Amino acid sequence: MKISVRAKAIEPSLSRKLFNMAKNYNDVIDLTLGDPDIPPAQIIKNAACESIQKDKIRYSANAGLISLRKSIADNFNNEYGIATDKDKNIVITVGGMEALFLSLACMIDEGDEVIIIAPYYVNYKQMVSMCSGVPVIVNTQEENNFIPREDQILSALSDKTVAIIVNSPSNPTGVVFDKDTLDMIANVAKANDLAVISDEVYRTLVFDGESHRSIASIEGMKDRTVVIDSSSKRFAMTGYRVGFAVGPEEIIANMVRMQENVAACAPVSSQYATIAAFEHCVSDTNIREEFEARRNYIYESINSINGLSAMKPQATFYLFVNVEKTNLDGLTFAYKLLEQEQVAVVPGITYGEAYKNYIRIAFTVKIDVLKIAVERITHFINNLMK
Repeated sequence: MKISVRAKAIEPSLSRKLFNMAKNYNDVIDLTLGDPDIPPAQIIKNAACESIQKDKIRYSANAGLISLRKSIADNFNNEYGIATDKDKNIVITVGGMEALFLSLACMIDEGDEVIIIAPYYVNYKQMVSMCSGVPVIVNTQEENNFIPREDQILSALSDKTVAIIVNSPSNPTGVVFDKDTLDMIANVAKANDLAVISDEVYRTLVFDGESHRSIASIEGMKDRTVVIDSSSKRFAMTGYRVGFAVGPEEIIANMVRMQENVAACAPVSSQYATIAAFEHCVSDTNIREEFEARRNYIYESINSINGLSAMKPQATFYLFVNVEKTNLDGLTFAYKLLEQEQVAVVPGITYGEAYKNYIRIAFTVKIDVLKIAVERITHFINNLMK
């Protein structure tokens, strides 16, 4: 049987590889995937069960339930001040990942280039390649707080560039792009007639009393930006698989047409659960507060270990840790840590070739468990440094 070149080119992510390896250990602490351990609110679970019990389980429109699209449109109007039409500007997808893939598939022809700011969410590069596009990587540095400079973005441009992917708040660094950075990217996009795909799935997990700003809210950007969002992180609904895209009418209409041929629609019981989430839980702060407490603990603890250092994440539930002083690269560090101490983390090279000296820790377990993980990491480092 013939296997396509496209399929053969896709590499399993190291995050999934370490996640799978961790299953071989009985006493493992898994800090790999961005999968919160916090349960969704009871009203969300009730809505999903009620939809099943009342047989509200048939196909929805390809774009998603009208009532869910209205809830999301109202949310964007209220939180971003962006006028959003439920019938023209929103498509509900099978997780934020499908929203991302559909947006790329609707923009890219063979050989088109997409600028990706690194360190990047692992699927960006592979999705661009799956769409026959060319990922162009812009590497940022820790000394610049992992913020891209204008000259870096401009150097990555060519006459084949069609889009820039922006991820703020960022996975894996937890960095939130400031106003000047977003304005710079917006100006480059407008000057060069580029689309922006803005992955904002962590927008409600911003700490220290700060708030998130969408590049779509900048003057002149609404009509060239597709915002990718999801119920997964905001409401701790990862397994429900409900994401969405908010964007210009033309791109959304094409994403809806493509959705019909890919997944038909997102799971309907999950859509009803997400309606309940937007109607009743948008003001909840418990998930953010829990992750902020965990952030404070893990940041202080990891930086107190000889040989390890990390910037303080402004958002998300990730800590991007520099392990260079241990004289191990991130990949070797991750394998040895799992083997010797049964703590699973993700090698930084997952997020770009330039980050081989990093690991990513997902603080998606309770502080009591994080404390045990820190003890094991400390023991690992102490043995390493003997």
